[in-house]
Amino acid sequence: MNSKHCFLAFCTLALLIISPFASAQGDFDSVEIETTTLADGVFMLTGAGGNMGLCVGEDGAFLIDDQYAPLTEKIKAAIALVTDQQVEFVFNTHYHGDHTGGNENLGESGSHLVGHTNVRRRLSTDQFSTLLQRPTKASEPGFLPTITFTDSLTFHFNGQDIVAFHIPHAHTDGDGALHFPKANVIHAGDVVFFGLYPYIDTAAGGSIDGMIVGVNLLGGLCDDETQIIPGHGPLLNKNQLIEHLDMLTRARANVAAQMDMGGDLAAVQAAKPCAEWDESLGQAWLTSDQFVQSIFDSLKLAAEN
Repeated sequence: MNSKHCFLAFCTLALLIISPFASAQGDFDSVEIETTTLADGVFMLTGAGGNMGLCVGEDGAFLIDDQYAPLTEKIKAAIALVTDQQVEFVFNTHYHGDHTGGNENLGESGSHLVGHTNVRRRLSTDQFSTLLQRPTKASEPGFLPTITFTDSLTFHFNGQDIVAFHIPHAHTDGDGALHFPKANVIHAGDVVFFGLYPYIDTAAGGSIDGMIVGVNLLGGLCDDETQIIPGHGPLLNKNQLIEHLDMLTRARANVAAQMDMGGDLAAVQAAKPCAEWDESLGQAWLTSDQFVQSIFDSLKLAAEN
């Protein structure tokens, strides 16, 4: 099996488990938390749900996202393998449950929950995904970030300057990315899906234009040695981020061209504006039609506002 087919098989298997809307306890029984060292004291953690980041040192542990509640003890065990310090901060890159599901457990353990103000707002009210046709009930108070920010926030922690900043109206309206300049690492949250079609949550303020702006912004922070943790998919570098940006830009242009010809959603989907990426990106989670719909809905909402 060649590397391309290996990767597609990995994505297909993994996303059966790590779908952002997995819920049954049985989905998590066989999940293992894998740890990848990126720099001194900086790691990427994977399991079921959004990719996590971890920074450890004498100040404690700083965790980026926390996947699902049933995985909290496994996540703690993985952290314990690289530090005996407690998790002082948990940063939510956005409100979706595959990134915030462990909030209450970790908050009860003494961690401070941090996120953009729109993360707290979205978690505290009922939500509904128009693309996936799935509701999400408001979370209990223990799930909500107790520290919020609007534009940016810097943590001077473990010898790192961890710069968190808002990327408006990208995957959602509350996306926060984090830059570790000293370690040359970026955690992009779900502003970046790599190796699969991205989910744009238009019902929660996401947009294709915000995604493009956000990925371009992240690219400006990179050099050839930068390691980028995407919300979903494998670790990537600057060249791969540029490849992803090119896909987003051209997919938007293709959908917009069909809309300019007067096509409704069905007609735009029938034109297959993303056909060139379907084999490489459409086999893991979202279908081509779903991705096209998210771009269509995003552009339609922008035109109406």
